[in-house]
Amino acid sequence: MAQWSVIIPDEQWATERLFQHDVVTVASGPTEASAGDEVLLVAEERVVALARVEKTDGGDLVLGYLRRAFDEPVPADDLAGDGTVTAIGEELFRRLAGRLGAQADKKAWLVSVAMPIEATSPAEAVRQFWSHIAELGPQELPTYVWPSGDELAMQAFVLGAEANQDPEEEDEEEDKD
Repeated sequence: MAQWSVIIPDEQWATERLFQHDVVTVASGPTEASAGDEVLLVAEERVVALARVEKTDGGDLVLGYLRRAFDEPVPADDLAGDGTVTAIGEELFRRLAGRLGAQADKKAWLVSVAMPIEATSPAEAVRQFWSHIAELGPQELPTYVWPSGDELAMQAFVLGAEANQDPEEEDEEEDKD
C-alpha cells in the first residue's frame, strides 16, 4: 500500500466544503495510485482530509473519506509536489495524518434556513421556499446552526464558513474605517 498527496482544485474544494459526501472524485491524469492506497487530500496548501483510493477511473481518482479536517486543516508545509498526485514517504504521511487528530464524537445540531415569504397559502409558501433555496443556494443564503438545546449558541454560515449576520456590528466596523 502506497501513500499519496492529492491536491483538489480550488473550485472543487469550495463546493466540497458545502456538501457531505462519502467520496470525492479528483481528476488526476495518469497515476500509479491504486485501490487501497492511502491519501492526504490537500486544498489551499493545507491537509483537509485523510482518504483511501476506492478506485481509479481513467484519469480520475475516487477517494473515500476516512477522516475530515475541513474546519481545522493542518499546514501542508512539508509536502512538495509537481502535480495533482504525488507519492510521499510513509513517515511524512503518518506525521501529517496524525496532526489531523482523532475523529470527534458526533452530537445533535439544529440547522435552519429561515426567510420571509409572501404567499397565498402554506403550500405556495413551501414551493417558493424551495425555489429560493435552489436559486440562491449556499452562496447567498445564511444557514443557522446551533447545538440542540442551546439556541443562544446559534451561528450563521454562508458558503460553509461562519458569517456575521448582525447589521449593527457591520455598521460599527464601517464607522471605524
